[in-house]
Amino acid sequence: MPGCDDLEDAALAAAFDALAIRPPDFRHREHVRLAFALLSREGDLASAAVAYRTGLRRFAAAAGAAGKYHETITWAYLAIIAERMQERAFGSSHELLAEHPDLLDHQRGALARHYDVAELIASPRARGTFVLPRKP
Repeated sequence: MPGCDDLEDAALAAAFDALAIRPPDFRHREHVRLAFALLSREGDLASAAVAYRTGLRRFAAAAGAAGKYHETITWAYLAIIAERMQERAFGSSHELLAEHPDLLDHQRGALARHYDVAELIASPRARGTFVLPRKP
């Protein structure tokens, strides 16, 4: 399946669940879109978090990249996206991203408001367990 931009959210989630997405096609944008799809499908943060975390770990392992999974980044983005989704009903992940492009800026965007991103990425502890943001 080349690229994911043309997939609707439910189709993206189904392709992800079926491991039908090529790892090079599953970039940060697809992570954000998948989080939106799972939050929409599951209906609450806790259920979506279980599905998202389990799915990402499974996908990374299937791609031979289990070490790329990052617990804190996963949970932090999911929580930020869930919060944004409470602002209003978005019809799709594309609509959410059009209104919140900071979700796509991994270095200076939404995540950087809560974490020192370089420190977070370099931290083995943050990779393995969720680490709360430090007070600025």
